[in-house]
Amino acid sequence: MNKSKVYYTNLRTDYKNNLLDKLKNLVIKAGINDIDFKDKYTAIKIHFGEPGNLAYLRPNYSKVIVDLIKSQGGKVFLTDCNTLYVGGRKNALDHLDSAYTNGYNPFTTGCHIIIADGIKGTDEVYVPVDGGEYVKEAKIGQAIMDADIFISMSHFKGHESTGFGGALKNIGMGCGSRAGKMEMHNSGKPFVNENKCVGCRSCAKNCAHDAISFEKNKKAFIDHNKCVGCGRCIGSCNLDAIKSPSDESNDILNKKIAEYSKAVLQGRPNFHINFVIDVSPNCDCHRENDLAIIPDVGIFASFDPVALDMACVDACNKQSVIHGSYLDEKDHLSHDHFINTHPETNWEVCIDHSVKIGIGNKEYELIEV
Repeated sequence: MNKSKVYYTNLRTDYKNNLLDKLKNLVIKAGINDIDFKDKYTAIKIHFGEPGNLAYLRPNYSKVIVDLIKSQGGKVFLTDCNTLYVGGRKNALDHLDSAYTNGYNPFTTGCHIIIADGIKGTDEVYVPVDGGEYVKEAKIGQAIMDADIFISMSHFKGHESTGFGGALKNIGMGCGSRAGKMEMHNSGKPFVNENKCVGCRSCAKNCAHDAISFEKNKKAFIDHNKCVGCGRCIGSCNLDAIKSPSDESNDILNKKIAEYSKAVLQGRPNFHINFVIDVSPNCDCHRENDLAIIPDVGIFASFDPVALDMACVDACNKQSVIHGSYLDEKDHLSHDHFINTHPETNWEVCIDHSVKIGIGNKEYELIEV
C-alpha cells in the first residue's frame, strides 16, 4: 500500500499570512477542492465544547472551511451528537445552548448547527459495518448519515479511555447516537477503590444513570446493573478513586470506535483536519481543561484519518513535556506521551484495527505547507 499524504502547517504567522489564511491554504494544498461540493449536503463534525472547557476549537476555524465549501456550491452544516453523560450537551436544546455559549452560531460560522441525533439523542440510523468484529450495525446520528459529504475537524488531545482523541475518536464516538455511545462503552465498567474514596459525591453528580450510591461508610458504590460503562465518573474523580477494570475494555472500546468510524465514512467523500493545539490530558467533554501537556504543534489535514492521527501522535511525541503539567507529574515509563499520561490505555489498538478493517493506512508522507 502506498503511503497516505498528510499535510501540515506550523503556527508561525506574519502580517501577510494569519492562522486562518494558513488553514485555508493547508486544506487547499491537501486537496479539499478535489471534492465535488456542488449542491451536496456536507456535514462538518466538530466538538462545540463542554461549557467551562476552554480548549475546544474556536468557531473562527470552522468558518474558514464553511466559506470554502459554500464557495464551491456546497450546502454545509456543523454537527455533533448528544453525549451519554450528564453535562451541557446531553440533549439537543442544551447542546445548542452550549454551542452558542462557546461562540458557535450561524453568524460566527456562516452556517447552521444541527444536532445529528435529535432532541433526545434517539434520531439514529442503523448502518451495517462491513467486516465489523464487535459492531454489526452502528447507531449513527440521522443528520450525519443524511449528508452526501463528511468533513471532520478535531482538537487533538489526551483521553482517559482511548489514550488520545483525534479524528477517529471524533468520528467514531462523536457520530454515535446516545445508544451508539452506550454500545461502544459497555465492554467494561469502573469500580471504586475505597481506600482512596472520600465520599465527595462528585462521581454521582456526573452519572446520568443513577448507578452510584453511597454506603454507610460514605464510600461510593457503582451498581453494574445500572452502569453503562461510559467512564465519566473516572474523569470526575480528582483522587483517582475510580478505575477501569484491568481487562481489555479499553481495547474493545478502541476497536468499536474504529468500526463506528468505518460506518460513518464508507461510501462517500470525506476529509479530515486535526488541530494539535492546547493538548490537554483529557477529553473536551470535561467541564474543565487542564494545562496542556506539550507545546502547540500545528494543523494537519488528510483524506486518510488513520494516517492523520498517526502523524499527529508522532509529532506530539517529538515535543518536550510542559513543566508542571499532568504529564510532567506522571512516571515516564514509555517514550509515548499519551501512554505515559494514561498508562491503562493503548491508542495503537484503534489505529491497527482501523487499518485491518480498511479505513486507512498508518504509513504516511508528511508534507509541510
